[in-house]
Amino acid sequence: MTKNKAEIKMTSLSENIGFARMAAATFAAQLNFTLAEIEEIKVAISEAVSNCIIHGYENRTDGTVVLNLLIEDNRLIMVVEDYGIGINDIEEAMQPSFTTSEERMGLGMVFMNSFMNEMEIESETGKGTKVRMVKIPEKQE
Repeated sequence: MTKNKAEIKMTSLSENIGFARMAAATFAAQLNFTLAEIEEIKVAISEAVSNCIIHGYENRTDGTVVLNLLIEDNRLIMVVEDYGIGINDIEEAMQPSFTTSEERMGLGMVFMNSFMNEMEIESETGKGTKVRMVKIPEKQE
């Protein structure tokens, strides 16, 4: 049963990364997450939104990033989506240190995957990418 949901559409500006972090953290606070788990949520959202801006739109500022937040069955479901260039090889993109940007470390997807209970990526070249992440509070109420 769905308890709550929100959808936020943002322009692909790096200034919106902090906004997305705070929105996700505030939304997540409805569940029984620890402060450490809230930090993990913030990092995962930051990485997902950053990937949309830096890689999906190649730093163009005319793209749209969509953040969907859902609380269902005591789980936080977060979906971050762009309509950018897409990922050619998801398996390769998930590898530690893989990056398409010289000044990046290539650890964003590794962090996202390690901090979440579930993570799925769908992408189509030229059409965009959707990252779905699920976080379950360690301490169930």
